[in-house]
Amino acid sequence: MVGNVACGKTTLLQAMAGQELAYKKTQSIEVVAGHIDSPGEYLERRVNLQNLLVTSVDTDLVLFLLDPTQERYMYSGGQAAAFPVPVAGVITKADLASPEQIAQAKELLELTGADPIFAVSSFTGEGIAELLAFLE
Repeated sequence: MVGNVACGKTTLLQAMAGQELAYKKTQSIEVVAGHIDSPGEYLERRVNLQNLLVTSVDTDLVLFLLDPTQERYMYSGGQAAAFPVPVAGVITKADLASPEQIAQAKELLELTGADPIFAVSSFTGEGIAELLAFLE
């Protein structure tokens, strides 16, 4: 999972694993229920991007996460092409976003090359089953 700080990577992993949702700042790459959680700083500080690329080599898929309620956008157009595996997109915090924010987030993830794109809420469970089915 790739995304900026506070976009919901760790919370989504907790929801996908059926764990209690609790805030936890990810300090280094961690494996949670068979999924890799990366620190948001790896995306935000371009010098750390190689850490994401190297880690992705042994994966089947990369997920680009985007919180539609945040005003900053950390991905580059076509960024999915830098990864050696397919990249899908996940719009997090769908329960907090307006339809316009979700539509804009989808468009931005499409520009990265992520496909397909899911809208989820770790708190309400919206979209989690569809994401899990895709990952299976």
